[in-house]
Amino acid sequence: MKKTLLNTLLSSLILYTSVSLAADAIKPNVTILATGGTIAGSSKSNLDTTDYKAGSLDINVLINAVPEINDVAIVKGEQISNTISGNISSEILLNLSKRVNHLLNEGKQQGVVITHGTDTIEETAFFLELTTQNKQPIVIVGAMRPATAISADGPMNLLESVVLAADKKAENRGVMVVLNDRIGSAFYTTKANSTTPDAFKSYEPGYLGVFVSGKPKFYYTPAQPVDRTFFDVSKVDKLPNVEIIYAYQDQTPTMLHAAINNGAKGIIVAGSGNGNVSSNMEEAIKQLSDKGIPVVMATRTGSGYVSSKSFAIGSGFLNPQKSRILLQLALATGANLKQISNYFDSQR
Repeated sequence: MKKTLLNTLLSSLILYTSVSLAADAIKPNVTILATGGTIAGSSKSNLDTTDYKAGSLDINVLINAVPEINDVAIVKGEQISNTISGNISSEILLNLSKRVNHLLNEGKQQGVVITHGTDTIEETAFFLELTTQNKQPIVIVGAMRPATAISADGPMNLLESVVLAADKKAENRGVMVVLNDRIGSAFYTTKANSTTPDAFKSYEPGYLGVFVSGKPKFYYTPAQPVDRTFFDVSKVDKLPNVEIIYAYQDQTPTMLHAAINNGAKGIIVAGSGNGNVSSNMEEAIKQLSDKGIPVVMATRTGSGYVSSKSFAIGSGFLNPQKSRILLQLALATGANLKQISNYFDSQR
């Protein structure tokens, strides 16, 4: 009797294990690469949404806090860095891009998720957009409230990002940004508010899709930005210094000259309106352009198109911070002034 009962229990255990293994076998693999930020932030007060310590929690803590992730995919976490997004360096960007390419080129991952601080998430997302060529989903996610806050948005954002990375319908859409139930293109999504959960916008082209009850709903068939440029950074170990200068009334070229004298290889100007500057600045920029130093005119307005100038390159639809990323990559891969101008022309 006891032996029969034992055999029955053993058979049931074997069957349960087999079913569990079979279920896991059909789940997609998704790797989460963590860099820190608010999504990994904590504070002594659950009301604190501004003075917390970002990048204080390990990726495994974040994964374990959302057990529903395991129903979606076989998830593995890797800690690339654990810092505020303002400290994301060229070294971290290059390591991250190379790791994403390695994981996806292996063919074992359905998708990759990157956790990141929101302040510069759009820059890292855009960098990955220009340095990856995989059909699998690459999703970058953050949070506007730390993990310790009441109604923290990180857990849901993380779950939705894994759902998206595991979804075949998310393939061939480039790098995507997920926050506040929205799916945005890395090419166009930007942070438009300093503190609220709905901080991210995609003003000109709109969003790619939205999450409804945790499921992605796309507005369009798979598509990528027109004339998207790809840069192979597999052999790049450092990005050149490119500075951003903010334009204002009656501006002198003091900061422009200081940037070049301190080693800047290119300049982005956040100009007024359609990338406009004072006459003094325009003349100084023309002199730099004549010397072969690339200067790109963007806009400080927050959105809109910047046309090319007689004295400088126009950024098209790219904002100052994304223009900086594109110029860094162009310079790092040896592009000359004409080639750089063509790269920005391809965005218009």
